[in-house]
Amino acid sequence: MPGQPHVAYRDGELFVDDARLGLLAKEHGTPLFVYSKASMLAALAAYQRGFTGRKVQICYAMKANSSLGVLQVFARAGCGFDIVSGGELERVLAAGAVPAKIIFSGVGKTRTEMRRALEVGIGCFNVESEPELEVLNEVATSMGKRAPVSIRVNPNVDPKTHPYISTGLKGSKFGIAHERTLGTYQRASGLAGLQVVGIDCHIGSQITQEEPYLDAVDRMLDLVEVIEGAGIPIHHIDFGGGLGINYNGDQPPQADQLWTRLLSRLDARGFGQRQLMIEPGRSLVGNAGVCLTEVLYLKPGEQKNFCIVDAAMNDLPRPAMYQAYHQIVPVIPRSDTPTTWEVVGPVCESGDWIGHDRELGVQPGDVLAVLSAGAYCMSMASNYNSRGRAAEVLVDGAKVHVIRQRETIQDQLLRESLIK
Repeated sequence: MPGQPHVAYRDGELFVDDARLGLLAKEHGTPLFVYSKASMLAALAAYQRGFTGRKVQICYAMKANSSLGVLQVFARAGCGFDIVSGGELERVLAAGAVPAKIIFSGVGKTRTEMRRALEVGIGCFNVESEPELEVLNEVATSMGKRAPVSIRVNPNVDPKTHPYISTGLKGSKFGIAHERTLGTYQRASGLAGLQVVGIDCHIGSQITQEEPYLDAVDRMLDLVEVIEGAGIPIHHIDFGGGLGINYNGDQPPQADQLWTRLLSRLDARGFGQRQLMIEPGRSLVGNAGVCLTEVLYLKPGEQKNFCIVDAAMNDLPRPAMYQAYHQIVPVIPRSDTPTTWEVVGPVCESGDWIGHDRELGVQPGDVLAVLSAGAYCMSMASNYNSRGRAAEVLVDGAKVHVIRQRETIQDQLLRESLIK
């Protein structure tokens, strides 16, 4: 499959690595998320190749997919983690993360989250506002600690992606404005509870062009020169993540090729041997996953034909939220003449669609595979319409590991109470 080399047809049936998807659907039911461990490690290897001979810490941005089994793959591969909440912190610790390799990002960290992160000894807080600096200083001082901080800079670079996932422009809620950066570093360096260790930026997600990265690199290095010229050393430079994947003919640069160019830019400016941090998420897991869904009903209409499946916007939120495209293919193709279908779910919303105008030869009971579903699907899943979250399996060659049981209605009701 385009963008998913670990997903392929063999003898008329779709496989993930050596696992038959039709058999997995029968054994575990649908909707079902299936992930390829080999795909994740291959995506990680592309970054590692690009960083050969450099001092780089790769921190998986776990908001893309925070399932424990997925986190465990990256922890065992030596990755650090980029987290954005106290819940994510506990998840990566449970998956075996090394606390010193954890970076805490996000615009709304609470005092409770700060305390817990300081207790376990995380590597760095990516601070996103001047008030956050003051609060983190208070918390660290009260604990007799110094919080390692990197300030997230908003470089005002257009990543040329969907506005909801663009984070580096002036109107964004993220980061410190470019022109306020030096003053913020001067303030941070004067606070007893903080230790300045780095600088950070992240301009967006699903970026498919090199130019925004190159622009951000130049703006960041300009700032490092100014900050260090003021006597504040910067030990590491964090360039964030955001590299896109192939959903629908997208042509993002390969990770190793992109970083060859970016590192050349750093070399030219004398920063080639500086400690670097990066935070890839989608590009490590997006093409590692598929979502299997059963066709429930076919409903021809005067204007549209509807293929109603058992996966919905609560399982696959990206189409409804971002108007995103996912390829949809049959697990076992039919010889039927294809019909143009709106592929929709059973949730009671007109926005509950998985794919518009798809040419498919299908019948009720068939299983479809929604491709490139490894990122921002399960991590954003909900219980809307009191639907249980899907099961998840991780494929390792021919081995299949259940990494999440299907959620039942009893699971959903467990923390609720009737009034007395």
